[in-house]
Amino acid sequence: MPDKIYNVLFLCTGNSARSILAEGILNHIGKGRFQAFSAGSMPIGLVNPYALKQLEKEGIVVENPRSKSWEEFAKPDAPQLDFVITVCDNAAGEVCPIWAGQPITAHWGVFDPAAAEEEQKNIAFAQAFAILHRRISLFAALNPSSLNQLALEKNVREIALT
Repeated sequence: MPDKIYNVLFLCTGNSARSILAEGILNHIGKGRFQAFSAGSMPIGLVNPYALKQLEKEGIVVENPRSKSWEEFAKPDAPQLDFVITVCDNAAGEVCPIWAGQPITAHWGVFDPAAAEEEQKNIAFAQAFAILHRRISLFAALNPSSLNQLALEKNVREIALT
């Protein structure tokens, strides 16, 4: 029997930058073990071009990137989520939909690179990418099947401190 592939949803309010970066990073480094998705509570409807540029610069391809609502992942036919991770402080404070399967939740707040001044955006996106890459690398190194629920939840939440 093949190993389980864990579904991970990264949330941000607009689903245009940080959550898109996180989705791309985990799908790249966790391929075969994790399937990442991203969504927002109030998606702006487009992906920030700086996010796509940063992912491309790092050699990460995101298939059909789009800004979408977290409601898509609360529908009966949505993938059952194992982890839901917020990457912006606004989304962390919002009331989320009910996720099927009671996924482990965590908050890994990252500053908003899209809010940087135009001449600083490339640097801001590179910095946000570096923070997310470090955290996601730690996350991808976990072996969820070998940890009990409480230990896994503790480990996932402590990644925010890195």
